[in-house]
Amino acid sequence: MNKLYTSFLALCLVAPTLLQAQDMARVRQTLDTLTSKTMYGRGYTFDGDLKAAKYLKYRFEEMGLEPLAGDAYFQEFSFPVNRIVETPQLQVNGQALVPGQDFVARASSGSGAGKAKLLPLDTLIFTEARAAQKFFRKDFSKVALVYPQQEQKRLAGLPVQYQQLLQQAKLHIILQPKNLLTTVARQQEAVPVLEVLQHVWPQQAKKVTFSVQANLNPQHQTQNVIGFIPGSQQPDSVLVFTAHYDHLGSQGREVYFPGANDNASGTAMLLELAQHYSRPENRPKYTMVFMAFAAEEAGLLGSFHYVQHPLFPLRQISFLVNLDLLGTGDDGLMVVNGKVHEPAFKLLQRLNEQHQCLPQIKSRGKAANSDHYPFSEAGVPAFFFYTLGGTAAYHNPQDHAAQLPLTRFPEVFKLITDFAGALMANNEVN
Repeated sequence: MNKLYTSFLALCLVAPTLLQAQDMARVRQTLDTLTSKTMYGRGYTFDGDLKAAKYLKYRFEEMGLEPLAGDAYFQEFSFPVNRIVETPQLQVNGQALVPGQDFVARASSGSGAGKAKLLPLDTLIFTEARAAQKFFRKDFSKVALVYPQQEQKRLAGLPVQYQQLLQQAKLHIILQPKNLLTTVARQQEAVPVLEVLQHVWPQQAKKVTFSVQANLNPQHQTQNVIGFIPGSQQPDSVLVFTAHYDHLGSQGREVYFPGANDNASGTAMLLELAQHYSRPENRPKYTMVFMAFAAEEAGLLGSFHYVQHPLFPLRQISFLVNLDLLGTGDDGLMVVNGKVHEPAFKLLQRLNEQHQCLPQIKSRGKAANSDHYPFSEAGVPAFFFYTLGGTAAYHNPQDHAAQLPLTRFPEVFKLITDFAGALMANNEVN
């Protein structure tokens, strides 16, 4: 962590003007720090999420934000998580595939290593009883089962006795037609599972050599990072800004998921807003709380934990804005819950038309797709903002900072601050 802090302090020394206002050089520095290999994808290997949390705590302290719980910025909790602790290896017909580029381990993969002959899935098992009986007489303990991604649902619908036989295979290889997308798993499968891009898979593949080392941690300790600025006039009325800082972590030390758009971009926006309102001339009328959530990728766990253990009454929240996937904006902005809180959405549209921030603002209804959702379910008025267009990198090692265009980042910042100002001026708009 010393290197992270040193680099940030060096930025402050060589460019003190960056601390005076929202600035794209500072945003880029934040993105570079959060997506650096030092943080290993802000996940569950090599203390990646803890390193990110300590960096955010440092930034909150530097800006003068106050902690909500005594002198602590951290709200700690735990959950089970499966981790790929060593970089997976795969050779097909003696030729090594590239981890993170040609293949990844499935997030829920079990451990395993060795050699195996390949057994392609016979899709006739789904329609012909005789074919199924013949296929399931095989000794699966000696083979690696290979099947296309689109067959997973049909495999899950097989009789239990057939599924149990499939779980005896030495390895499962799932062929992905387009992209390698991974996630976070809170359980571990009985067998190792590798996902391979279909276009790199040899047509005459006969045998594989593989290694997957996974570890299921039943109580991974993590933390939300929370700070606030007291309101100058109505401190009991609260505007909340949220963003999840976690991502998918790494698979060993060689493969990591930088998570630039998802969600270093939203975390950078959260920090820019905190920087803006921490300046004396911008001190807000309402109290503003800045929540950086952990474990969003594991199922919105950080925000659910907060709603179940709030640090002040939820009824005091006048409005919440959740920030996720804010690295583009060529095609405008999507507002989840825009159809739920129509007056607030119309206000947002008027502000956008007045200042011509974005080409369009689109509206969706309720969706359980980010950290606004637990608050919405608890009755808190909330929007989830994400930008449209730009980059297609998502949940893979290609979502790195350099490819993130940040096309409309300053405009989104202005729209958010205009919206917050209008909310405070109008008291409440739901």
